[in-house]
Amino acid sequence: MRGNVASMRRREAIAGYLFIAPWLIGFVCWTAGPMLVSLGLSFTDWNLLSPAHWIGASNYVGVVTSHVTLQSLWDTAYYTFTSVPLGLCVALGAAILLNQPLRGTALYRLIVYLPVVTSGVATAILWAWLFAPQLGMIDFLLQQVGLPAIPWLTSTTWSKPAFVLMSIWGVGGPAIIFLAGLKGIPRELIEAALVDGASVWARFTNVVIPQLGPVILLNVITGIIGASQVFTQAFIVTQGGPADSTLFYVLNLYNNAFVYFKMGYASALAWVLLVFVMLLTLLVLYLSRERVYYAGL
Repeated sequence: MRGNVASMRRREAIAGYLFIAPWLIGFVCWTAGPMLVSLGLSFTDWNLLSPAHWIGASNYVGVVTSHVTLQSLWDTAYYTFTSVPLGLCVALGAAILLNQPLRGTALYRLIVYLPVVTSGVATAILWAWLFAPQLGMIDFLLQQVGLPAIPWLTSTTWSKPAFVLMSIWGVGGPAIIFLAGLKGIPRELIEAALVDGASVWARFTNVVIPQLGPVILLNVITGIIGASQVFTQAFIVTQGGPADSTLFYVLNLYNNAFVYFKMGYASALAWVLLVFVMLLTLLVLYLSRERVYYAGL
């Protein structure tokens, strides 16, 4: 009897490994393998044309001493710490509106989420047209209300705020997650607050926000990870200009790898970004440990 049970468990284990084998092979070949290779390359000098040679930690020293790289890190930090809070506020507001019992709600949800699945290149070209000086739709609307036109993409002052505004286009993803969180709030809590005479703002701050704590944390972490890797918009619209004001970190990484062919230095940049995002995520988790309420835990 024990032999039959052991044989059955063995067959189940083999079947399980066979089912996950395609994913495991893909992970090893296309994720874990390239990561290990890039880690090794980060300690070498390699230009794709000649053999790589070991230079130790020189690439990492170059990362922390390069003015261009530090500028790209500042541009990315500015974008991340402005676009993520703004995007979360807009997404939460959209989710609250989509949670209302109105006719055509399904259509509204589709409209809000549609930009998320739109091509990033197409979106970048669209926003480049909207921000075009004088002839762009945004400057046209500003002039209609008596405000001066703004040189969005040609000014070092306005270029990064322009990209922050672009980021609002993709709030459909976190909005849907917020909507799911709103649907999961027990109706009894809202009704109890109503019975106690709580105002709309009191219900929002004392019932809705605490209940959405885990959802907010998820959107903050995924937002930080996504914003830290912003690339397509800058690559298509400004190529890092003007005066490197939109030279985001991943665009700088791309330039070093595929424009200057400094693959070792680009690999070091990639690993620095990985460590930076990991530490930032751990910091967010640490700061939220006493502020996020997990029902039932």
